[in-house]
Amino acid sequence: MGILKDENSNNVTPLTLSGTKYLPSLDGKMWNSPDNSSSSFTQELRLIIKRSKINVSIILKESDETSKYDLFQRLNTGGTDLSPQEVRNCILVMLNKEFYTWLKSLASYPAFQECISLSDRPIQESYDLELALRFLIFSCIDENELDQLGDVGIFITEKMRIIATNESFDRTQWEQLFKETFDLLQGSLSEESFKRYSTEKTKFTGGFLLSQYEVVAYGIGYNLNAGNSITNIREKAKNIWSNNR
Repeated sequence: MGILKDENSNNVTPLTLSGTKYLPSLDGKMWNSPDNSSSSFTQELRLIIKRSKINVSIILKESDETSKYDLFQRLNTGGTDLSPQEVRNCILVMLNKEFYTWLKSLASYPAFQECISLSDRPIQESYDLELALRFLIFSCIDENELDQLGDVGIFITEKMRIIATNESFDRTQWEQLFKETFDLLQGSLSEESFKRYSTEKTKFTGGFLLSQYEVVAYGIGYNLNAGNSITNIREKAKNIWSNNR
């Protein structure tokens, strides 16, 4: 409608609709198009929309964070399910919006985006944010924690909660490690960084592999953090698929 305000109390740009399979006539329609009245909703349509009801659950700012999350999870079952990271994004915004914004900026880092080389759908489902978060959690994790890992999704969520609320978490140091890791990968493997290496075809093939990401990205991050030199990244990534050890 053109009356929605953003965080700075400025009007958000009104939506321009796209046509759908069953309603192609929606293409280009607006609530009120000042330049083209034929592209505006009719008065009848506006009344239908205004009279429609939307259920709203109000959560007080002072409410317990767990309660907020539980309610969100419950409501989420009523429509299209969100991906695990989209749910985590909601938690992050409630816990520490500044941390969420920072994580999003990491996931947008050009070298990182080039290396993970995801298709549109995983990006839309915030899988790139999950991969950035996984790097923060697992690249330098204590081995004792891995022995008690259990469900990986739950573990990631709980570790995220801890990191996001930890005032001593050094974002500057982690951002430097993150960018240095993916700068190295971009220079050595680029979009082949997390693909399977075919010894028969002697090249990297297929799409993104989480297992390759966990070995290569975490391994480089761990060694950089430990002060170890990183050499022959491309050859080591190839050898993962031929070394039985």
